[in-house]
Amino acid sequence: MASVEERLAALEAQVARLVGDRAGAHPETEVTPEDVFWALGGLKRRLPADGAGAVLYTGTVRTGDRNYDWQYGATVDDLLDDDWSAQAGTLTALAHPVRLRLLREILGGRHGTAELADLDGLGTTGQLHHHLRQLAAAGWLRSSARGRYDIPPERVVPLLAILTAARR
Repeated sequence: MASVEERLAALEAQVARLVGDRAGAHPETEVTPEDVFWALGGLKRRLPADGAGAVLYTGTVRTGDRNYDWQYGATVDDLLDDDWSAQAGTLTALAHPVRLRLLREILGGRHGTAELADLDGLGTTGQLHHHLRQLAAAGWLRSSARGRYDIPPERVVPLLAILTAARR
């Protein structure tokens, strides 16, 4: 067993390394436990100083017996260089109250078309299938079996991030 002096020396060396690692940090990006911008501080520490910035969204979601953990980021330069019109179909699929309700119900555990058809306010069975096809074509839904739908795991946090961004 190491002596008290050896253990203290090892502890002092570890603290010195930690302090040294933080010494190069920028004060505006330091993260404290009470900091509400802890994710932003972490993102800023990872960016090059000469870049235009980045956007990051991340989330951990539990619905029923399912867990979804997701993180995605993009640089501002890449986002500004991208063709935004290519995202129109994906966003358009969300721009209908019935489709948003369908996504909420499916995320909440109603996966079958029969369960969904029993809900008030969704229209006829033909209209329901039209909305489900639109969501599936845009990648917001996946048919897991005949007449059953799921939101793909990689789309759960992005969907909730879009809804969070749309709040006023």
